[in-house]
Formats: sequence, C-alpha cells, structure tokens
Amino acid sequence: MSDLAICCAVQFCLAFGLAGLFWPEKLMPLFQVLLFPWSATYRTIRANSLAAIGLSVLLLAHLSTLMS
Repeated sequence: MSDLAICCAVQFCLAFGLAGLFWPEKLMPLFQVLLFPWSATYRTIRANSLAAIGLSVLLLAHLSTLMS
C-alpha cells in the first residue's frame, strides 16, 4: 500500500511541477493564496515547480530502491 502512495506522490509532484513550468499564469491565483503575505511572481512559481520536479525524482529513486 505504501508503494501505491509513493507512486501517487511522484505523479502529483511531477504534474504540479510541469504545470508550473508550462502554464505559470494559470497557477498564479493558487500561489497568491498559498503565499498570502508575499506577492506571487513568476520566479517563485518557477522555483517551486523545479523543486516539485526534484522531489518527484527523489521519490522515484526511493521507490526504485524499495522495488529492488
């Protein structure tokens, strides 16, 4: 069951990261809510997107070590 949860987390992080890189203007309202005291900029969206893709790579590496 934990393997399924890790697979879902990998897919979610990868989808969120790619969406932030390809369509930052569509994620701008979400980041304005999440980063309330600060203003959401394209730079913060790009940084969070790259971090989400990095997290998905780390989770995928963890999953591959669990499988072998």
